[in-house]
Amino acid sequence: MNGQAFVSDRGPEPVGAYPHARRVGGFLFISGIGPRKRGEKEIPGVTRDAAGNVVSYDIEAQCRAVFENIRVIIEDAGAKWENIVDVTSYLTDMKRDFAGYNRVYEAHLGHVRPTRTTVQVVALPTQINVELKVVCWVGDSAAW
Repeated sequence: MNGQAFVSDRGPEPVGAYPHARRVGGFLFISGIGPRKRGEKEIPGVTRDAAGNVVSYDIEAQCRAVFENIRVIIEDAGAKWENIVDVTSYLTDMKRDFAGYNRVYEAHLGHVRPTRTTVQVVALPTQINVELKVVCWVGDSAAW
């Protein structure tokens, strides 16, 4: 898979012309991944009205779904969760969601302790409220 695009059969369908990941050298670069589940249109933690408008969302439910999606992509690419080295986090409402995001992040990655950047963005695709971009080490374990 070195230098080749990779799409997991278990990860969410990409919403554009990009793979789930690409391995370059000893690193796996994972595209921005949201909470949608493969084969489902609904977003975990989102409540809609009869017209389909988002009326509320649970950031922790969305975050748990994102971490599950990233985990299957990492596993399917032959990497290990414990070898995540960097996370870039995108939230649509830092003030409202950062504490909940941090709780879920700590539960999933607190023991791994990758570097992290968290930014607020105006919007994300398909009315999601969190997306993560991850870099994972997949090279020689002696170099880790």
